[in-house]
Amino acid sequence: MITRTISKKLHDLALKFPVVSVTGPRQSGKTTLVKNVFPKLAYVSLEDLDTREFAEIDPRGFLSTYDKGVIIDEVQRVPKLFSYIQTQVDKKKSAGQFILTGSQNILLHEHVSQTLAGRAAILKLLPFSIEELEKTSYRIKDIDDYLFKGFYPRIYDKKIPPSDWYANYIQTYVERDVRLIKNIGDLNVFQKFLKLCAGRIGQILNLSSLGNECGITHNTAKAWISILESCYIIFLLAPYYKNFNKRLVKMPKLYFYDPGLACSLLGLRARGQVATHYLRGSLFESALISELIKERYNRGEESGCYFWRDKTGNEVDCVLDVSGTLLSIEIKSGKTVTGDFFDGLKYWAKVAGENGKKAYLVYGGSENQKRDFANVISWKNISLIIYK
Repeated sequence: MITRTISKKLHDLALKFPVVSVTGPRQSGKTTLVKNVFPKLAYVSLEDLDTREFAEIDPRGFLSTYDKGVIIDEVQRVPKLFSYIQTQVDKKKSAGQFILTGSQNILLHEHVSQTLAGRAAILKLLPFSIEELEKTSYRIKDIDDYLFKGFYPRIYDKKIPPSDWYANYIQTYVERDVRLIKNIGDLNVFQKFLKLCAGRIGQILNLSSLGNECGITHNTAKAWISILESCYIIFLLAPYYKNFNKRLVKMPKLYFYDPGLACSLLGLRARGQVATHYLRGSLFESALISELIKERYNRGEESGCYFWRDKTGNEVDCVLDVSGTLLSIEIKSGKTVTGDFFDGLKYWAKVAGENGKKAYLVYGGSENQKRDFANVISWKNISLIIYK
């Protein structure tokens, strides 16, 4: 098993909270993670029909079966179980009683927040990070390989061709989760919507344009974006506009958590197609911002990631808020650093003043460099931005 960075945080929280929930996309490695961190706990999955029926019909009896602690997978499938878990943890008052996992962020987070507030810690597990893979035999020298393969564990563990795996992932998991959250009549239209989102990766979200091109209303497009967010397929990067007296863009940008999934939706079937694709820069940017979010999630923190752009087109790809200190990060897929790569960072420094001095340029090359104005970081070493 590849050691997951989040393991230590998960173990530590289970010593302090009676309930720890781990949410994230399907097939991101949640089950493997919790079984590895808590090998002595019993494990049950509510995807199993018999187990789910037991939990629904007799929740007290179900929980009493595992009075020494239990891992419950896909717990959001039986929502009423949360109230009984609350009663049990209040009675026993011991840490690490329940380890809950789920792949639908909205449903799981809603139940945990409402029923188990103050009793549960929440972690988010995304697919492998570059840092996790770089420490193994699976490490890849070329960024285009990572962009095409993505980071889902089964692609590496089972050596499944990405073009085969992602096509099946979209059908078997994404479409099923969509129907569990919202009754969508025509999945073909939803698939078209998903592909249109991939074609807009790294762009400002325009719901009207998405809706018109897909033949759906603005409100439907908004609802479908929320579904994709809750299934950890996409994330919306909010603009940073605090304390600035300027006309700023206030709509979010659309990104995919996993570049391999985005490549599949764009119709890329071979690694060689990535290098010449017109969206390669956007795929690179999306993957690297996702890496920053993974690093924050693996430490039990919120992403703290934003972008900044004013109405005249000056922008910074990522503004990372670390305990009130703002790190400005420009992301360029080119392997050679040129002077204009720093233009956005320099403009931001003027606008942000003292809080705009920590600047980073992440690029497609392999060497880290110390420049007068910014630290130049290879894509392989992006975790250094957070761990410095």
